[in-house]
Amino acid sequence: SSSLTEAKEFVKRLRRQTDLCNMVKTVRALLNNNSTVTVLRSGLHAIFNEKSLDVTKDLFQEKFRNPKKRQKNIQLKCLKNFISSLTSSTDIRDLLSCLSSDLQTFVIKPSKSKEAFKEQTSDFMLKWNLLLSNVGKILTINRTDSFG
Repeated sequence: SSSLTEAKEFVKRLRRQTDLCNMVKTVRALLNNNSTVTVLRSGLHAIFNEKSLDVTKDLFQEKFRNPKKRQKNIQLKCLKNFISSLTSSTDIRDLLSCLSSDLQTFVIKPSKSKEAFKEQTSDFMLKWNLLLSNVGKILTINRTDSFG
């Protein structure tokens, strides 16, 4: 029974590793194409300039009406930092390092306890997934050239 559980966990980790490796290969190929990166950056900047993400910002703030508990919208800060470091000459390790640094600054360090850490990380992941889903949707609908 315990061997079966360990085997299942190993298979899950292996699948995640394979998925990540495939994603890295794809991203590396895209980062080597200057025109693709330029179009993607312009599309992402346009999303922020057009205020297309205002609905998402409102969803982030809805839970925190109390000013003492107001969310700092760290997901948008992380995304903006990620976009600013995105260039055609950027190595994927640099992009991951940027994101890792932001996570360290905004999520991991502010956690005071194990429970607070779990709550903050799950909250960040939920909102990060929502944000990226909305960005993908906006790029797909309004900026198909950026989504390629």
